[in-house]
Formats: sequence, C-alpha cells, structure tokens
Amino acid sequence: MTYKIIADSCCDLPLEFVEKHHIHIMNMVINMEGKEIIDDLGKTFDREAFFKNIKEGKIASTSQINIGTYLEVFKYYVEKGEPILYLAFSSGLSGSYNNALAAVEMLREEYGTVDITVIDTLAVCLGDGLLVYEAANMKAAGKSLIEVTRWIEENKLKLHSWVTVDDIKHLERGGRISAVSATLGTLLNVKPIIIMNQLGGLVPYAKVRGRKKSLQFLVQKTAQGIIEPENQTIFIGHAGVPEEAEWIKEALLEKIKVKDIKIYPYGPTIASHTGFGSLAVFSFGMPK
Repeated sequence: MTYKIIADSCCDLPLEFVEKHHIHIMNMVINMEGKEIIDDLGKTFDREAFFKNIKEGKIASTSQINIGTYLEVFKYYVEKGEPILYLAFSSGLSGSYNNALAAVEMLREEYGTVDITVIDTLAVCLGDGLLVYEAANMKAAGKSLIEVTRWIEENKLKLHSWVTVDDIKHLERGGRISAVSATLGTLLNVKPIIIMNQLGGLVPYAKVRGRKKSLQFLVQKTAQGIIEPENQTIFIGHAGVPEEAEWIKEALLEKIKVKDIKIYPYGPTIASHTGFGSLAVFSFGMPK
C-alpha cells in the first residue's frame, strides 16, 4: 500500500525534489514588518529579496502550525484511506509537533483507528530536510512505511548539525543574546558555532574568531564526526552566501570521499532566526 510523506516547509528541500516525490508540505508563515510571507519552498516568495531584507537588519517572526491546519490536511488523507508519515521538525524549537499529535487524537475520536505516524525528527532546516530526503528516496525504492519509520527513528540522533552565524547582532535583534554580548562579539569578530542537542534544541558549542575560521571549523567537525562518508549525501545550507557554501563543499571533498554533497539555500523560516550569512553542514555520524 502506498503512503503519503508530509513534512514542514522549514525542511528547506528544493521544490523540484518535493514535487518529484509527491511530498505534502505544511507551509510555515513568517511575519516581517506586518506582512505575511508563506514559506512555500520558493514557489511564490522572492527568496533573494528576503535575504536582502534580513541582511539590512529587518526582523521576521515565525509561528507554529496550528491544530486546525493539521486536522484539515490529515483528514484529507484519512478519508482517502492513504496512510501518513509526517516528519515534524524539532519539538525542541516549536510546538507544531505537539499540535500534530493533538490533531491525530482528535481524528481518532472521530474515525476510530487512523493510520498516521508522526515522528519528531529533533532536527530543523536541512537537517530535517536530510531525513525527509532519505525517507523519500527509500519510499521510491519500494521501502514500506514501517521500514522508513524504523530507519528514521534509528538514525535521527546520528544526524550531526554544525551551524555558524555571521551576524551576531541579528541574534541580539531577535532577542537571543544580550546587547552587551552582541557588541563585544562584534568588536572581537566572534562567530558562534551552534549544534542541535539530543532534545532537538539549538545550543551554543563554541566561539571562533573570524569568518574563515568558522567555516574551517564546520569542515573539520563534519570530517571528524562522519561515519561511512562514501555512502552519504551531505547537505550544506546557507542564508544568501552560496560562494561560501561552495568553499565548504570543496574543503570537505579534500578531506573525505562522499557519495554526494548538495547545497541549498535556507528558507525564510530558518533565515528569520539565523540572519543573513548563516551556514550549516548536515551529515550522519555517531549518535549524539
């Protein structure tokens, strides 16, 4: 029996891949200066204009997907008799996952048994996207919903996410660090290194002096932690800096032999929180 893979738009996968694999995307909504932006993987919004706005210091806010939206989408597939595999982005960063679970319980009250599997990926951005990517490819290869679910659950804590932020002042404007820390960080040219922890939260890992060193740090940590790189597709994400993402790719290829490395831009949901110039590398290694 076929099944439908559903993911959040903050997985940041390219629209072409999503359409090819018939993945249903739950669109996040961003508010910037009173205007709503639909995170639809670039289908309608102007990604470059958005990057320009955040580079200029404009602040965007995001909101979780509500229970009503989940009910509407899930109910559509329940009534079609099509099982659902929903890969939710980290519960450590949003209440969307819990809203999805609440929607499933409401549907069970209405329909009895419903075939909906909800997984907390404990990941975000292209880390979440890498799990969705692997799930979609497994489904295309004929793997069952149970097989894909088991693989995701066994591997999600092996996902390594190495992230750097270029504009530390953006973290201040978004209320994530103090003004004093931001000022000192700017004066010292400090570039924060951030990782995902076991609970799916973004936590500081290190501070590096200088942009080039921060990129080298991402390369070094990815190369050190990766397992069986020749069997892996690595994702590199960026917020408006494709040339630096390419540099990271080439630096990784000098250190390790991999199956493939793909570079994709962040969507507005993630870029709203990281600011312009953020870079991230996603791969699989030892469990966290």
